[in-house]
Amino acid sequence: MKEDIGQTILKYRFANGRTEKRNFKKMKSFSIPSLFKSDLISRVKEVRRLSDKLKKNFKPSVFDFGSVEILLSRHFGFCYGVENAVETAYKIIEDNPQKRIFLLSEMIHNPAVNADLLDLGVKFVQDTYGNQLVAWDTLTKEDIVIIPAFGTTLEVHAILDKIGIDLYAYDTTCPFVEKVWNRANQIGQNKYTVVVHGKPSHEETKATFSHSQVVTPTLIVKDLEQAKRLAYYIRKEKSSQEFYEEFEGQYSQGFDPDKDLQRIGVVNQTTMLAIDTQEIVEYLKAEIVQFYQLEPHQITSHFADTRDTLCYATNDNQSATYGLIAEEADFAIIAGGYNSSNTSHLVDLCQEKLPSYFIKSAEKLISEKEILHFDNKNKEEVLIHGFIPQKAKVRVLLTCGASCPDAVIEEILRKLVSFFPESKDVDEVVENWSLAQN
Repeated sequence: MKEDIGQTILKYRFANGRTEKRNFKKMKSFSIPSLFKSDLISRVKEVRRLSDKLKKNFKPSVFDFGSVEILLSRHFGFCYGVENAVETAYKIIEDNPQKRIFLLSEMIHNPAVNADLLDLGVKFVQDTYGNQLVAWDTLTKEDIVIIPAFGTTLEVHAILDKIGIDLYAYDTTCPFVEKVWNRANQIGQNKYTVVVHGKPSHEETKATFSHSQVVTPTLIVKDLEQAKRLAYYIRKEKSSQEFYEEFEGQYSQGFDPDKDLQRIGVVNQTTMLAIDTQEIVEYLKAEIVQFYQLEPHQITSHFADTRDTLCYATNDNQSATYGLIAEEADFAIIAGGYNSSNTSHLVDLCQEKLPSYFIKSAEKLISEKEILHFDNKNKEEVLIHGFIPQKAKVRVLLTCGASCPDAVIEEILRKLVSFFPESKDVDEVVENWSLAQN
């Protein structure tokens, strides 16, 4: 298997300079299925784009419906990688009506998109946790297997390559994920160990880990607390055996904490909180500097000068969420898939400031008295009573993750407004808002 993986990485990552050809500056536009679109939300986004082309204004858009005021985040919804993946998947389905079509796992972490793909006859090879749903030996070289936006591991690439399935034609890996792989490769080529800040069970983190470990020793840390525990091994205060037990399943084969933690560099899962990654970077750097007694000009001898590897949409959405929660409001609604990492982080940010409810669709707004909210900590839906305060004017913050369709946000907005019988017409308010921005 190691030989297969080695051959695959040479063909996949470096053949024809594939990962270097992505143009991050000139973003293309995509054709997204109409069921995910919203003319209303598209108009709001376009007005904001035209008035803030440099994306420096993170204040929300404010819509006053009378008895309720809804503050819509400056940035939210489908990102470049998601739009690319969705468009590609639907085009593949349209162009290949006679073929069996599979997805390695969920296309993106959004239930509406994945449910529609299943309805169209697409089958998932694995679930989001990596459990096998379709046996590899049932696939043939005539089948189409779509690689999702998160990318996949080199082990899976080797399996597909052996079957004879084209690794290139149906790959929707986000270019910003590939950017992280390239960065990890650069760090590894310079003899640093790669530390990946991410969720160990997340598809993207597993893919990044897989690509990195064939180049250099690689380790996953899931949060600052785990980074602090890693520092004991950097300072050589705990044994290798303790390391193997504490970080089981999160380090590459042959990892030697005594040797491989002397020179490190940090990359991250693209959907992590920027502030969390920065804290981990600064903490580990400080530990390295202290342990090796380094002068400023000596730091790179033990700690790689890494650049932030968050994607632009994650940065924009998080910055816009900070702008959103800076406003006074009664509660927040955050929409998205419950297994969406970037959405979960937006929920965490909002919950630090005010009552916040995580829902995947307007259906979770049961009535003006009840909401079915997803508890991020306990990973279960909870029925909340009396989520709308009884007052003359209610202010609501509204946003969603990078894999949430605009259509979902429009449905939520309209349903929220409908809970206030004396409210103004949604289309009229948005129309007047749009005119006022010009």
